[in-house]
Amino acid sequence: MLRIEAAEIMIVRLPLKFRFETSFGVQTARTVPLLVLHGDGVQGVSEGTMEVAPMYREETLAGALDLVRNVFLPRILGKTFANPEELNDALGAFRGNRMARAMVEMAAWDLWARMLNVPLGTLLGGRKTEVEVGVSLGIQADEAATVDAVRRHVEQGYRRIKLKIKPGWDEAPVRATREAFPDIRLTVDANSAYTLADSVRLRALDQYKMTYIEQPLAWDDLIDHATLQTRLQTPLCLDESIASAADARKALAIGAGGVINLKVARVGGLAEARRVHDVAQAFGAPVWCGGMLEGGVGRAHNIHLSTLPNFTLPGDTSSASRYWETDIINEPLEAVDGLMPVPQEPGIGVTLNRDFIESVAELTEEHRS
Repeated sequence: MLRIEAAEIMIVRLPLKFRFETSFGVQTARTVPLLVLHGDGVQGVSEGTMEVAPMYREETLAGALDLVRNVFLPRILGKTFANPEELNDALGAFRGNRMARAMVEMAAWDLWARMLNVPLGTLLGGRKTEVEVGVSLGIQADEAATVDAVRRHVEQGYRRIKLKIKPGWDEAPVRATREAFPDIRLTVDANSAYTLADSVRLRALDQYKMTYIEQPLAWDDLIDHATLQTRLQTPLCLDESIASAADARKALAIGAGGVINLKVARVGGLAEARRVHDVAQAFGAPVWCGGMLEGGVGRAHNIHLSTLPNFTLPGDTSSASRYWETDIINEPLEAVDGLMPVPQEPGIGVTLNRDFIESVAELTEEHRS
């Protein structure tokens, strides 16, 4: 049984080691919210991926934390549940706000796995002991800088290179990269920066033999993605558009894409992520695990999720040292030759670097029933 006795919320701000530019804008740091659930002498931890401003999806950090502390935690503190799915059902009356719900649900999964003394991936049904990883590269100053960044990461063994693109910065970096590296697995991510009026521009990318073009159109428009897919040879990969297993079923049924970037927080937690995985597998559509510039807690959750069998394309769970001088966990999460080892300790297999967190925390608070 899963008894929730207390909770902690912490917020830390981590400076990135590099400037990360996408079609949304430029990011140089990330504000990381952490949730710790305590029960029976064990703790489970999760990391929120909502942002300060609603750029990626509609949720915000301030709104999500208010919901967690004032609505969700009062529903679970002091109560006992059979498993994390029953705990999630206790929040079932509330619509949307999937990232906030995921923050609670994912901590419960970690807590439960630690109570059962098994790795989270095993509990979810995964079998891999290592997962393939790629890298996501932000918009660079020019083509030469792009090729240089790609070269560094190819030499580090990453098994997929993803370039961020936007109107006016699309074919040029792709062409330069493909000419320099004719055989690498190459993809692009538009973060909803295009419309159907850009079909010709996007069709020009077909010649570069990419694995997929990720989320070119509006986050809430499956119909236009289905139309665009009929105009392209390159498969479309859906990210922001998929918030549930039902979304995945509808998207694949109408041909809105052939690949899904599965981000656990975006779909509301690990149980729904597993359902999205299963739906995609039934359609013969591969999935891969996307990243949101997570610290070590979120990265560890992503690695464990990626052990499920239909994660057949390299994900964005690249080495933590790419992003942070000091991580929020004690254990290093480092890829070797494009393979990330799956932590084998119970739960997500990592522990909070509490000394560091306390030194940089912008907020810490405790909640009890």
